[in-house]
Amino acid sequence: MKKYNFQFCPKIVVFSNDLKSVLLCRRKDEKDHNGIFSFIGGKMETTDESIVAGLAREKDEEVGKDFRIDLYAKYSANLFFIKKDGSKMILPHYYAIHKSGEIKLNEEYSEFRWVMNNELKNFEPKISNIPESVGDMRLLMGLRDKNNFVEI
Repeated sequence: MKKYNFQFCPKIVVFSNDLKSVLLCRRKDEKDHNGIFSFIGGKMETTDESIVAGLAREKDEEVGKDFRIDLYAKYSANLFFIKKDGSKMILPHYYAIHKSGEIKLNEEYSEFRWVMNNELKNFEPKISNIPESVGDMRLLMGLRDKNNFVEI
């Protein structure tokens, strides 16, 4: 096994314009979370020029180029995950606000939902850390500065 064998897989926690709900998409044909709702985002690629470029690419691939968000790229809340196959992932979660545009899901997802923040605890099926991650994002809201947002 390689000493530094892990994947860097940034996620985007997209809030609605009114900040009352969060975007969740149901994974399709995925080994670890098939049929489970999650945040958008994915693995960085060697061709990505920056973390923001990788997030923009993933956002465009998964929910469409017309779906525009304001991404707060300065800070993230980081998680560590071990997949069923034993591979390890670092999952930084980034705060974002939906700006405009409709969602056009790719083949990785079967559906999406805007779930009210106060309903996340009971919403299923979801990745178990979603309520905690949304709580972390709400803490980051207090740090946000409009100069640190990037539209993607």
